[in-house]
Amino acid sequence: MKIVVLDGHAENPGDLSWQGLETLGDVTVYERTDVHDEALIRARMGDAEAVYTNKTPLTSETIAAAPNLRFIGVLATGYNVVDLEAARRRDIPVCNVPAYGTQEVAQYAMALLLEICGSVGLHDRLVHEGKWAACPDFCFWEKPILGLAGKTMGIVGFGRFGRALGCMAAAMGMKVLASGSRPCPEGEAIADYVPLEELLARADVISLNCPLTPQTEGLINRQSIEKMKPGVILINNGRGPLVVEQDLADALNCGRVYAAGLDVVSVEPIRPDNPLLTAKNCIITPHISWAARESRQRLMDIAVENLRAFLAGRPVNVVNGAE
Repeated sequence: MKIVVLDGHAENPGDLSWQGLETLGDVTVYERTDVHDEALIRARMGDAEAVYTNKTPLTSETIAAAPNLRFIGVLATGYNVVDLEAARRRDIPVCNVPAYGTQEVAQYAMALLLEICGSVGLHDRLVHEGKWAACPDFCFWEKPILGLAGKTMGIVGFGRFGRALGCMAAAMGMKVLASGSRPCPEGEAIADYVPLEELLARADVISLNCPLTPQTEGLINRQSIEKMKPGVILINNGRGPLVVEQDLADALNCGRVYAAGLDVVSVEPIRPDNPLLTAKNCIITPHISWAARESRQRLMDIAVENLRAFLAGRPVNVVNGAE
């Protein structure tokens, strides 16, 4: 079987192995493929029977131009880069990788929050610049150090990621509110389920862990921010378009929102004119919540097993209804 990976660098920059795929066929791995060059995408797919993509789009035209294509694997949980219906019409299963980094993504959300509360990076830099050595006191702090015990975390979207974060927040002494998901026994053991408006009004920290849908796009905007507590902290390592970025930047700059910790933005890579780049008290990291080696190894293992299951006639993790 001829297997092509269109953009393998993010999943495996060199610290993992493609050996699992290589046991299933003849593998060609491209580190990156220009997402805007459809002719290049078609050429690289060529006569492949199995194609893997992370962010390289597979349009209906691209799929139609691949005569031997039998399987599409997505090296991610999200699969909006693939025209699912075009693949289904040809009975080509599109298989994603669910639940490969639940704990690590929750850990990263907590890391963003702890950085806001403790300003660890700032104070480390100031110490290395000599400020502590020159200080007349035994200690100093440039920004307020915030405690979390007794505070309320509101988690919008209480699926696997949200519940994992809720467990961490509860372990730190926080009260947890949940919204945007159907209550389940696992969730009820961690959080109180409340309507979104109540969550916005009560939470000291709000974390966005819901999927991006037409209903959730722009969920955090001027109107919803006005319903929040003054001085609220916002965490988003879910999906960038959940936030109207200019509205959040305005709220940060006037102090209505105390701080934001973001691992995603609406357009990635971030554009130089994104208003959040100059907003006050805003931490932005380059979409790396998923990137722990342990997470990527699980992703690799599941991606390989998806193809193995297809070849055995028992496809799994199919997101387009094609078998």
